[in-house]
Amino acid sequence: MRNSTCSLQPSSATTIALPVIYSFLFPAGSFGNILTAWIFSRRASTKRTQYIYLVNLVTANLLICSTMPFLAVYFARGYQWPYGSVACTIADYLGTLIMHVSMYVTIIILCSIALSQYATLKKNRDTQYSQAANENFYRCVLEKFRQPKFAKYLCIIIWFIVVCITVTAIAYSAQARAMEENHRCYSMSVEAGQFSTMISASLATSSFFVSFLTVLFSYYSLTRHLSKIQKNTCIGERHLIYKTVKRNILVIQLILTVCFLPYHIFRPVFNVLLTYNDCPRLNYLVEIKNFLTCLAASKSSLDPVITLLLDKTFKKSLYGLFKKSTPENHKHKAGTFTNETPKM
Repeated sequence: MRNSTCSLQPSSATTIALPVIYSFLFPAGSFGNILTAWIFSRRASTKRTQYIYLVNLVTANLLICSTMPFLAVYFARGYQWPYGSVACTIADYLGTLIMHVSMYVTIIILCSIALSQYATLKKNRDTQYSQAANENFYRCVLEKFRQPKFAKYLCIIIWFIVVCITVTAIAYSAQARAMEENHRCYSMSVEAGQFSTMISASLATSSFFVSFLTVLFSYYSLTRHLSKIQKNTCIGERHLIYKTVKRNILVIQLILTVCFLPYHIFRPVFNVLLTYNDCPRLNYLVEIKNFLTCLAASKSSLDPVITLLLDKTFKKSLYGLFKKSTPENHKHKAGTFTNETPKM
């Protein structure tokens, strides 16, 4: 890259604040996600669509948490490491691979969960009205997201595609960096990447906005339909599921907006401004990018808290783990997490 000769000088925000944040997120996220995985393994039905999506989501969260100690050390000492050292290689290649793969797997699975929930209500609504051919096709496509077999294959495909794109970008970047003279690990070559990194970042940003707009459309469509129901008739008990699903899709939308949207708005701006040889400004751009990446990574630590607050079934299961097991508990254990409507 043209700006690879610019020497980055990390501020105390990078060398102190980021390591402290990652050091706090790591134990909180690891404990919460391990506890969530344990509860799912004991109480959830492995043949349910919800279980498949949530297991993959928890796996992605744990992988992100596993990179946090390396990132904390990298931001604290990376400017002192020689480029090509073992510590630099682990933080650069392995950390980047795990972080970005898990991040975009999380985003796409969140979108799939939203579609799965929306499909449940779409099915309930469509049974009351005759549908045109295109509406039937649309409903059939949505219905796939509720099928366990489809969910399993979808998650495998998501992991495979994201890993392939990320590994390819990293491999090309490694070849380009081999021809450069990098003296420190914390450098423009590592932080900004090469041309292949920009291409993969553009694809990733596009996939995020597709997922973001899909969830937004689902929430808008559901809100509009719920508004019509409220105007025409009184919402009965069987319609309460609309409010529950509306809340859960809203939570997914908020997660995408608060944790991921700032990074994906800034990333194209970051790539454009890299063309200017202004080292002080490049230092600020890199630090902003790293803090927005940290914001995106914090989602993996917040997931268990969000699940505990919003999912009554998860809350009851967590509470039940600390109570003495009774025959009545065993009787209801098999029914836990069996609702076809996935919950956050």
